[in-house]
Amino acid sequence: MKTRSSITRRATKPRTVRRLGIFGGSFDPPHIGHLIVAESAVEQLGLDKVVFVPAYYPPHKLGNQQSSATDRLAMVRLIVKGNPRFAASDLEVSRKGISYTVDTLRSFKSRFENAELFFIIGGDSLSQFSTWKDPEEILNLAHLVVYPRPLQNLADVPMSLPRAEVLQGPMIEISSSDIRLKVSHDESIRYLVPDEVVRYVKVHKLYTHS
Repeated sequence: MKTRSSITRRATKPRTVRRLGIFGGSFDPPHIGHLIVAESAVEQLGLDKVVFVPAYYPPHKLGNQQSSATDRLAMVRLIVKGNPRFAASDLEVSRKGISYTVDTLRSFKSRFENAELFFIIGGDSLSQFSTWKDPEEILNLAHLVVYPRPLQNLADVPMSLPRAEVLQGPMIEISSSDIRLKVSHDESIRYLVPDEVVRYVKVHKLYTHS
């Protein structure tokens, strides 16, 4: 029986992908907002595919993960099902250790040599970009794509930070931390995450601290 693997080792052939979006994050849990961002990137940038890459240990969120990397990857795989332009990658989870964006982009560039890479981040991450590992190389490897956060004015971002393509769309006030808090308080998360994630969280007793 074939196992589900990362996009770097499965069906999509490098030569068929010309514009590839890389969407990294902890996805703890993945929610509707993540899907809206990915769909906006596909439509506005003409991407052939967006790959969701759950981090094993995000360097700026060390110690903040509430569920295992295995669980987060499983939930990401659930949310991308049914959309042929979405895929999940186990690259960082399999690699383990601290998940540096530059290393991930190098891996995708090596596999998809002829593709343009587009790295998708939230507007809140843009202000930290200069502190990331090898930010100059990140910009050499991929176009930076930003989805603004609610009440954020990207015009206020310091000029020393890189220019980026800004996605247009609804302001998304859904956060993974709020979802985890709702679960811990036994409140409904329906419509904040896909139904498959609701079931996964319940079955695996995530975020309950019990």
